[in-house]
Amino acid sequence: MARLFTEQFAFSKGDSVVVIGLGRFGGAVANSLMQLGHDVMGIDRDAEPVHEWADLLTHAVQADSTSAMTMRQLGVGDFAHAIVGIGGDLAASLMTVMALTELEIPDIWVKAMTPEHGKIAERIGAHHVVYPEADMGERVAHLISGRMMDYIEFDDGFAIAKIQAPSVTHERSLAESAVREHFGVTVVGIKRAHEDFQHGKPGSVVLPGDLLIVSGPTKKVEAFAASGRRR
Repeated sequence: MARLFTEQFAFSKGDSVVVIGLGRFGGAVANSLMQLGHDVMGIDRDAEPVHEWADLLTHAVQADSTSAMTMRQLGVGDFAHAIVGIGGDLAASLMTVMALTELEIPDIWVKAMTPEHGKIAERIGAHHVVYPEADMGERVAHLISGRMMDYIEFDDGFAIAKIQAPSVTHERSLAESAVREHFGVTVVGIKRAHEDFQHGKPGSVVLPGDLLIVSGPTKKVEAFAASGRRR
């Protein structure tokens, strides 16, 4: 799940990021960001998660993230990106966003449990809101349906999916099946068994059993994945 959300973060390689709340979500995101080459400071009010992550992150600190003064003393104001991963304590999450806003952090991400939580966070200064449980539930539903083998939806209604090539594309080039014109999606790439991945080009021919990487508006990607008849 952490990989799903780190793919949404528009951070440049090497950017320093502060992750507040080192529970299951925050810890996993912090670890993934470290693996992607970022310097990460992890902050949690409890000693146990701080001790757990001390040797894995650039810095791990036990502190009260709801205090702007404490955060300023820790140098959080120097970070360009902050991720609030606090779960189960709405007040602490929102007060942390307020503290980060007071420090004028230019890019604040918040994990929200409900739409109401997300709306309040945005009103008091959060720039981005993610809903891990809801987003993952939708992703799993797509996978269980059998229409998609992998699926990522971004917060602007855009999705990328890996799907079995629908029959409408079989034995045809992408130009002949006119996927973009008929379905409003783009075939980014094609993967055939025992062959290397190839970029989708007008002359690329799709065979039964091929896997397609498709991008486009979420509803159109879903419709294309569900299509099974030839045009």
